[in-house]
Amino acid sequence: MTTHSFTLIVERVDIHDPDVFDALYEAGCDDALIGTTVGIPVMDFSRKAASLYEAISSAIADAESVDGLGVVRIADLDLVSMSEIAARIRRSRECVRLWVLGKRGPGGFPAPLNSPHDRYRFWRWSDVEGWLKGVLGGEPWSSEDHLRAAINATLELRHHLRQLDPRDRPDLRALAGSALGG
Repeated sequence: MTTHSFTLIVERVDIHDPDVFDALYEAGCDDALIGTTVGIPVMDFSRKAASLYEAISSAIADAESVDGLGVVRIADLDLVSMSEIAARIRRSRECVRLWVLGKRGPGGFPAPLNSPHDRYRFWRWSDVEGWLKGVLGGEPWSSEDHLRAAINATLELRHHLRQLDPRDRPDLRALAGSALGG
């Protein structure tokens, strides 16, 4: 078994309530540091499991077995701006801007996560890193990066579906297509 480290962002409970803390411990979250970071409730896990998916999914299930607690997402230190990309790869911001515009390099730079019309755009570092490795040589995207992104997308979908009236929830299997076996 491997120890997997990750942080879950949680909501809907007072994480500092002793009853919640005790319930989390009893639910199997004894391998998590529980607290807040800048007012955001978090659970920092070091969980032993056969795979990253098993570690994250069991941590989510354990945490959500506590009444009222919901997991929002896996903390993502993965969002970067053009300036951050440039700093990480020790290139100029102008070099990155030209890649983004397709005026340098092979094209196909990953799309930003927010609107391309926004003044400040953000990318997922794992997508940029994969593109860079494909362009500059090396292994593109790691499967763990894709797994974390897929889990976060699933948690976000779950959150949004809960906000809809059950009668208005669309069947999204066709949209997901073959990714979900549909």
